[in-house]
Amino acid sequence: MRAIHVLRTLVAATVVPLALVSAPDAHAASPIVVTCGESALVDAVNTANAAGGGSLILAPLCTYTLTSAHNSGGAGLPAGLPNITTAISMAGLGTQITRAPSAPPFRIFEVDGPSQVPGASGQLSMTAVTVSGGDAGLGVGGGIANLGGTVALTGSTIRDSKASYGGGIYTDGALTLLASNVTANTAGVNGGGIFTNAGGVALIGSLVFGNTPSNCGALPPVSPAC
Repeated sequence: MRAIHVLRTLVAATVVPLALVSAPDAHAASPIVVTCGESALVDAVNTANAAGGGSLILAPLCTYTLTSAHNSGGAGLPAGLPNITTAISMAGLGTQITRAPSAPPFRIFEVDGPSQVPGASGQLSMTAVTVSGGDAGLGVGGGIANLGGTVALTGSTIRDSKASYGGGIYTDGALTLLASNVTANTAGVNGGGIFTNAGGVALIGSLVFGNTPSNCGALPPVSPAC
């Protein structure tokens, strides 16, 4: 019960990074407590999207291992979780979301915004979660592809993922990292850690390091985030 209390506190904390990028709060409904399992997490994201947004409390110390892609439509390649098309917050506690080593290539998250997907207003706020193992192949954003949406990470890590651009994170929307790390990711072309195509990136007490071939990249006239 103590862990659940801590997680409820973390859910409230996710409002801070979202506010920093002028995004509205997640849908004001009762938080969804997500048991430790791939199908439970997929179902929770689908439920939140259908409700117009929601807050997910992830299982403490759980590794959600994704064995296949679960998205449909959107503007990008296969993703391990349903595309984020509404305001969704996720709070973990030593929680991991990873692609199974034997699974086919897919990124972990796709966040869809109106500039890329008409009618979408994806906003992902994530606290105390490690995302790893994403593989977008020749596409963009191995860990997270922010396609015109809003992404805010607090106390989280994006690692060991790969893509053509933005092995860890690709963004053409708003991206805020607070006390978070992006490390050990690989890009086939540029931006091993973060690739900024458009939009703004704010790194607050965060580190982007140990990525290949570069920590950050961008196409002119956008400046690299770090």
